[in-house]
Amino acid sequence: MTLRLIGTTSDEGDCPTLYEIEGTDEILVQGDRETDPEHLVQLRDVKPHEAFIRVPRSLLTRFAPRSEAPELQPFSSISHLFREFRHTAWRLETRRGYASDRRSPKWTRWQAGENVAGDASGWLENVAGQTAAGKRFERVRLVDEPLTEGQQFLLASAPGNVGAGEDIRTLSRARAEQLRLPDYDFWLFDSRAVARFAFDENDTTLGVYVTEDPAEVLAACQARDAAWHHAVPTQQFAR
Repeated sequence: MTLRLIGTTSDEGDCPTLYEIEGTDEILVQGDRETDPEHLVQLRDVKPHEAFIRVPRSLLTRFAPRSEAPELQPFSSISHLFREFRHTAWRLETRRGYASDRRSPKWTRWQAGENVAGDASGWLENVAGQTAAGKRFERVRLVDEPLTEGQQFLLASAPGNVGAGEDIRTLSRARAEQLRLPDYDFWLFDSRAVARFAFDENDTTLGVYVTEDPAEVLAACQARDAAWHHAVPTQQFAR
């Protein structure tokens, strides 16, 4: 089972931190071990394998989940959100490649040296329609040095998305790690709902976890603000 960083109140990479244990309803807490004898003697029903961790109240106030863990659902279940959102649809892309890109007919054409930025699609039609209505489609893509093949493909395709109205920006993975951004993909709709992606080891989308839990939404908003501040427009990055 993998861990997903929920949030931390440490700016230096130290504890305290909360993690979700994927596939369970359990939260893992990282912090300083309690060693005060006066406190330990007051604990109740202590089992030999248990440990006791100190964390600041602010960590739980800001990041502790306030609802049950969402269930995995098909990506198609959120397709309506891309039409019905009221203000902003924002995406963080963290992976080095996506199976959906590699299976696309555009992939083979791009590998052959063709320009794939001008291809029409239902996605671009919707983006154009929503942005014409005053809404915003935005995303930040993490990139490696050197760029992976999947990242090169997305960079080549980006002008079509930008032309339709998306604001796509790029951020180095090293900088994202310094900022302690999440290491998973998600969409954030109107700072209200989060759709977090699940992938297999082959970069295939398994589905999304959708939640309006205030702690999850807050963490996504904070990640968005930090990423957006430090990322550069795709056109600038491409130059």
